[in-house]
This record gives sequence, C-alpha cells and structure tokens, in this order.
Amino acid sequence: MKHVSILVPYDAVLAAIFDPRYIFSAVNQFLIDAGKEPAFDIKLVGLSPQVQLSGGAFAVNTDALCADIEKTDLVIIPALGGDMKTSIERNRELVPWIIDQYHKGAEVTSLCVGAFLLAETGLLDGKSCSTHWLFANDFRAMFPNVTLTDGSIITENERLFSSGGASSYWNVLLHLVERYAGREMAIRASKFFAIEIDRKSQSPFIMFNGQKRHEDEPIKKAQEFIEENLTEKISIEDLATRFAIGRRHFIRRFKKATNNTPAEYIQRVKIEAAKKHLENTPKNINEVMYDVGYTDVKAFRTVFKKITGLSPIDYKHRYNRENAA
Repeated sequence: MKHVSILVPYDAVLAAIFDPRYIFSAVNQFLIDAGKEPAFDIKLVGLSPQVQLSGGAFAVNTDALCADIEKTDLVIIPALGGDMKTSIERNRELVPWIIDQYHKGAEVTSLCVGAFLLAETGLLDGKSCSTHWLFANDFRAMFPNVTLTDGSIITENERLFSSGGASSYWNVLLHLVERYAGREMAIRASKFFAIEIDRKSQSPFIMFNGQKRHEDEPIKKAQEFIEENLTEKISIEDLATRFAIGRRHFIRRFKKATNNTPAEYIQRVKIEAAKKHLENTPKNINEVMYDVGYTDVKAFRTVFKKITGLSPIDYKHRYNRENAA
C-alpha cells in the first residue's frame, strides 16, 4: 500500500486538497469492489491540526502533523492562492519537510501553482517543471534555475512531478493512479470523473499577453510596435534599426526581457490575434490569416498548431459559439 501525504498549506486552494483525496479514495473503492486490497493510505498533513482557508470560510482538519510523518511514499503539494511570495513565506516550515521526504525516497507532486512551493525547496533546480500558464512569467522571475515547460500538462523528472494550470492537475493525478494502481484503474477513474486520459497539453488554453513587467523601455516600445502592426511583415533588422540597437544585442535584450526571441514574440502576437478572430467572428481561416499578416496558408497553419496544439479549423470548431451551435 502506498502512503500518500496530501499537504494542507496555508493559503491552499480547497479543491486542490479535496480532489486528490477524492480520486485516490475512489480508486481504493474500485479495488475493494473488485475484491482486491486498497492501494492507498491517504492522509491530510499540515503544520497544525486545523488549517483555515479562503479567509476563514473553510477549515480543513488534518489527519497528521508533518512532524508525525516519519516517511511517506508520495507528497502532494496543492495549488496555492493569493500572492505566491507571501504564500511561500507563510508555508516556509513545510520546505525542509518536503526536502527530507524526497531524500528518504518519496515522490513529490505539485498541482498547478503548487509548483512555486516545490521550486522553493531547490529540488527543481536544473530540472523542468509545469505550472499554470498565467503565472509563467512570475515563476521564471522567481526561479531562474528551473526550466518552465510552456504548455505541458505533466512534467516528470527524478521523482518530481508537476502539472499545468487549474483543472489540468486531474491529469497528473490520473498519471499517478496508473503509476501505482495500473492502467485499468486509471481508465476507470478517468471515466468515473469524466476526465480525458493522456491529455498532454494546456496550449489551447494559453492566452498570450506578452511580458512587459521589465524595465527595458526600448524593448517595451518594440513590443508595442509589434502589437500595433499585426498585418505588417516585421523583420528583426527593422526593429533593431527602428530602436537604434545592434541586431545581436537587440535579440539578446529582447529575449532577456520577454523570454521570447523577437521572431517568437511576433508569431505569438499574431496567433493570439488570430485566436480572437476565430473565437468571435464568422471569418474563414484565410480571412483570419490575412488579418494577422500571413499570406502563406501552410506557414500559418504550422505556426498556429505549434503554439495552440490545434489546427485553426479545430480551434474554431472548439471555441466559436456559432460553430459550436
């Protein structure tokens, strides 16, 4: 039987505590119904016997204190709410416990922005990680030694697991069910909870806003120029000349400030505009393509799918109300 310790941090998102407990408990019941032994010993673990969440609207009673858990097989770090730096400081005492359990052989999984607390342990340094796409820029700024995998729902390396944003953490939970209880139980759980099994990407949900929380004013102006000239064919040379910066130096500064090369930024701005057209207008794919400055259908479709994980027509069918109807 695997010992599962679901942490109950201060500022945790309640659902991200309840959902893993629910799925592992359900799998235990599936196994019992099949005449088998349950697979999981599940405990809610925290720094105090009761943790107030959502400004006191909810209270979670823990099954054990961290100090009482000598060794566990799996640690689950739920999503946190509020300001990440503040939440990490409030849960500072959990950090050495997580590190200790990992070094004793436990696997550690973060759900959504629980990745911030996992990264604070230093266990992810030099490794890759997933988190909610909306918090990607903040994560990179706080943890420059961790490689954030844009769009990935599950990232796994050296007994460390992390998930994409919001409800996509259900996929890492299914992954863990399969790992510990087998494919049959994972499929049954996916059907019971109506979760698409083996979903790999959160790319269709990403909304690109550009990274402007930096102090490089010429680069900000270059970003604004790109965003205001969607239909134009903009070259890196044009941008470097316009803002009086040498080409190679411009590329380095742009990448440092935005985490994208100028070419990537141009593509992402154009594709984000294309997504809005596909979601909200009756325009066909070619019309949208021309609206965002592409003239080559193949190139547009290739870039669109690379960024969103869907073809333009599939994206339109999924998100356009008229098509859905």
